[in-house]
Amino acid sequence: MLSLAEKERYEKHLLLPQMGTEGQEKLKSARVLVVGAGGLGCPVLLYLAAAGVGKLGVIDPDSVELSNLQRQVLYRTDELGQPKALMAVTHLKKLNADIEFAFYHQALRRENAAPLIQDYDVVVDCTDNFTVRYLINDVCVSLGKPFVYGAIHQFEGQVSVFNFQDKTGTWGPTYRCLFPEQPNDLSVPNCAEVGVVGVLPGLIGMYQATEVVKLLTGLGKILSGELLLVDVLENRQQKIRLKRRPDAESLIFPQTDAPVAVEESTGLKTLTAADLKHRLDAGEDLFVLDVRNPNEYDICRLPQATLIPMNTIPNNVRRVPQDRPVVVYCHHGIRSANVIQYLEQNHGFRNLINLEGGIDAWAREVDETMAVY
Repeated sequence: MLSLAEKERYEKHLLLPQMGTEGQEKLKSARVLVVGAGGLGCPVLLYLAAAGVGKLGVIDPDSVELSNLQRQVLYRTDELGQPKALMAVTHLKKLNADIEFAFYHQALRRENAAPLIQDYDVVVDCTDNFTVRYLINDVCVSLGKPFVYGAIHQFEGQVSVFNFQDKTGTWGPTYRCLFPEQPNDLSVPNCAEVGVVGVLPGLIGMYQATEVVKLLTGLGKILSGELLLVDVLENRQQKIRLKRRPDAESLIFPQTDAPVAVEESTGLKTLTAADLKHRLDAGEDLFVLDVRNPNEYDICRLPQATLIPMNTIPNNVRRVPQDRPVVVYCHHGIRSANVIQYLEQNHGFRNLINLEGGIDAWAREVDETMAVY
């Protein structure tokens, strides 16, 4: 039942003959998990909270950075360094205190994905990480949950609903029906590497939020079996038809493509910024590999660092020595861990060390005069 205050709050929903009280009560009883509280996650969370979804969960391991504020509209300048998931929920409670929130300041991994996802009705993929995206797909397929997919790249975006079961009991395509095998994260750059126009995540995120509302209320035509492509630079939209593969369920969790997050990569060696300074000061023969983009390198860099941007690593493997320790770093340690995983699995490297916290940790713990971005 809706309270008098809820009837006033959701008045414009109640006026819609397709929605009405019944539709709003369905939203109130629903539970949605949003994976990623970045550019896509912010508009998704804002509009689902405003719509009155009964419980919203948000999972994100990252903290607010200055470069986020160009597109991640939930956060403020005075919140730099704070956990995104916590800050998102803090602001959303001010928008709608009548709904339940849960935040998880952690990465989605194999060991926590199923327990988290099984408690929600719909999952919204707002990530820019293939490992996590394939993990979402595989867990949702195994649990029979739909998930709303969104992706952005410079001026282009994509939206679809995967693993949706319609009223006839027919299942729609999964993400692996579109892309059966997980690409290497190094082969497909994300917005952190190639950029994105700030308004695009808002547009794609609103498409995702709309599909969630339709899924929960049973309204309209679900974007299942179709991939919506949006190009805001040329003002073009098109749809690609998709079909569920007969072997869709057998595609999940392949042994050769096990969706293990980089944070749990077996045997990943790490060192702290203080440890690295000590070893450099001692004159140890280290190769320091910077896998950020050239514009980041121009802002700040570690002593003796060699720049090989992450997406160029496959063509520059020979430049990385195997006869001495190699310390790999990026902004916060995620891209560098992906590079290490790639070099170890594909080229047999055993001398790679990841700098915990990346150059941001060095700037905060070792060299406070270094520029922070």
